[in-house]
Amino acid sequence: MTTHQRFGLAAGFIVLSIVVSLLTAPDLPAELVSHWNAVGEPDGTMAKPLALWLIPALSAGVLVLFALIPRIDPLGANIAEFRPTYDWFVVLFTGFMFVLHAGIIAFNLGYEFDFINLIVVLVAGLFYYSGVVLTRANRNWFVGIRTPWTLSNEEVWNRTHALGGKLFKLTALVALGGLLFGEYAIYFLIVPSLLTAVVTVGYSYYVYEQVAREGDSPPDASL
Repeated sequence: MTTHQRFGLAAGFIVLSIVVSLLTAPDLPAELVSHWNAVGEPDGTMAKPLALWLIPALSAGVLVLFALIPRIDPLGANIAEFRPTYDWFVVLFTGFMFVLHAGIIAFNLGYEFDFINLIVVLVAGLFYYSGVVLTRANRNWFVGIRTPWTLSNEEVWNRTHALGGKLFKLTALVALGGLLFGEYAIYFLIVPSLLTAVVTVGYSYYVYEQVAREGDSPPDASL
């Protein structure tokens, strides 16, 4: 499958979102539930027109951005080296947005389900594949763990992303395990996510300092 075909598949999810909005609009109330608290109780609404078109519009905008990134990144040649992985993340993201959009509409049509559990499952899937992306991503300005230290040195980038890939996958598995804990499930996603962010940033600085001390691979700020 080529890049154009993969992006076509991603665009297909956006088209499906539009179709769902058009077909269900007559049956939906003027105000749609659009936000839930940590225990899954609806606590926010949005006007129907905005609720129907916000996610499709955001998805389309992000898809355009994803298409531009390899072209505008000064290290776009590095993205080309893991392009299939990058493209499949784009497909997964637009699929994520489609299911989220369909879930909001289904809930407002009267279908009863735990929306927070849906969010946890969707985000866990996105996190797990993000871990895959991190293990394959070459140094670039847009995709990956972009700290001053990873962007300054190839070895720092590689070692940080090797750890980050594992932590993102672990976060996804912990989040799915949290579904067994009912109303506390969301915290099994939030807490590991925050810890992963802190650890990866801190680790990138640690590795940078270690590499600088060893002098085997001196920092190279030029990109």
